[in-house]
Amino acid sequence: MPFGILEDKVLKSTAVPGTACLNDQTDLPPELHSVPTSRLKHGTGRYAHILLVPQPSDDPNDPLNWPLWQKDGILFLVGLSAAVVGAYGPMLSPGFVPISAQLHITVSVLSQSTAWLILTLGATLFIANPFAKVYGKRPVYVLASLLLLAASIWGAVTTKYSSFLGSRIVGGLGMAPYEVLVQATIGDMYYVHQRATRLAAWNLFLLCGIAGGSLVSGYIIQDLGYRWTFGVCAILFGVFAVGIIMAVPETAYNRKKIAAGVTVAENPDGIEGQEADTEATEKRDAVQIEQVSRSPTSEPMQKKMSYARSLRIFTGRYTNASYWKVFARPFVVFFYPAVLWAFLIYGTTLTWIVVFSVVNGVIFVEPPYNFSVSQTGLISLSPFILTIIGELISGPINDWICLRLAQRNHGVYEPEFRLVLMVVVAILGTVGFYGFGATVHYQTHWSGPVLTFGLANMALAFASTCVFGYVLDAYPKLAEEAFVAINARNFLTFGLTYFVNDWLAEQGALAVFSILGSCFLGVVALTIPLWIFGKRIRSWISRNQFLNEFMTDI
Repeated sequence: MPFGILEDKVLKSTAVPGTACLNDQTDLPPELHSVPTSRLKHGTGRYAHILLVPQPSDDPNDPLNWPLWQKDGILFLVGLSAAVVGAYGPMLSPGFVPISAQLHITVSVLSQSTAWLILTLGATLFIANPFAKVYGKRPVYVLASLLLLAASIWGAVTTKYSSFLGSRIVGGLGMAPYEVLVQATIGDMYYVHQRATRLAAWNLFLLCGIAGGSLVSGYIIQDLGYRWTFGVCAILFGVFAVGIIMAVPETAYNRKKIAAGVTVAENPDGIEGQEADTEATEKRDAVQIEQVSRSPTSEPMQKKMSYARSLRIFTGRYTNASYWKVFARPFVVFFYPAVLWAFLIYGTTLTWIVVFSVVNGVIFVEPPYNFSVSQTGLISLSPFILTIIGELISGPINDWICLRLAQRNHGVYEPEFRLVLMVVVAILGTVGFYGFGATVHYQTHWSGPVLTFGLANMALAFASTCVFGYVLDAYPKLAEEAFVAINARNFLTFGLTYFVNDWLAEQGALAVFSILGSCFLGVVALTIPLWIFGKRIRSWISRNQFLNEFMTDI
């Protein structure tokens, strides 16, 4: 029972999915001495002692074998796109009052346009994911970039609310892939010991876009008019669309199955009778790990694909499963305890952050603060800075914690090690949500609500690294489906943003954010049973016949 994580009592000869041997260590327990680590591929440099999980093939076209600069370049490009996507939703919030006057609507109706965008985004996930799973991520990225470019141009030229709302809905269609595919792309290209840092980098782009977008848009709305917020987005999406078309190849890859798990022979070395029973008993509580047995000559050497060929939009099918089956999987995986936990953590935290963006444009333009539109935008400087700090810290620390705990656990890694930083999430979120409601209610100096707004965003930075790192490591083959299920939180966000301004006007900031803070603490507390029973849950799911048949492509 490493660090309170209960060992599985059922699986003996197959690995519990997600558990992995990362370190070459001489202190491996006896039941792991049969692991042929010398036959496995290792990291390089200071990670030379780390077994690569997943194990790459010998094909140079395998994304795991791409040079690190190429992987990071791809992540940088889609990350920049994700940053502008993050800004696209809440960028109008600093100017809700003047924009609603220009469009001859109420602030509540304008905030509902953001809600409709979020609803469209959430529904589109269930279409974009199956398509990406079947035909690859590249065509979805390209189409999404073009849709965002078109929607931004549309929003920049329209003058009527009905047309404005249409541009926002089309924008939601283009935003959807950046909610789920970037995390899955990271899983395609990076090893377990590299993922948390890259997930933090992606989340840094996304959250800085959400926070920084309002920071910049406040000045644009005040000096140039709100239509130029769409104009700037159109320019950026146009540039990024060219970059994605020219420099982001397909990352999906049909890697031949080489992971089998450590097998414990029922009667090793021909031992019979009582001696065999004794050895079987000793191995009953054996640590199960994910490992590889490979044959260097099993695959013919592949040639490196030419640059021109890598630019193909469609590169074939990547699953044998029918489209409807892939479409239905997120609905099934949603009820996996780990995924449901991730939905609750990420969904509530991010939704509450979106609520900040919706209500700030109302709270800070009224007494006692009386901010201008540009000053309201400057409120986002706090979450912008604290998000950067949070992401720069959370990713590397998360990877470091995992490696250290794996080392103390005889080189065996458990995905639950990703959950340690949820303690930090609980502290930051408590101060952020409760603090914001209290400081606004008691009309403290503006630095109070601004700082607590930033701390809540910092909590999301840490939470995202834990959530996506855990799910990606626990269910790597179901990453896309799991991320779609997690991002069903958009329906929660839609519901809350649709009426939150009316709720705020009726009950006040203290009551609203006290309720939100309590919900946040309630879902964070679910991390404790997941830490304790997570490994047994993974084992049970892997042994469920229906899930094995429905969730795999065979």
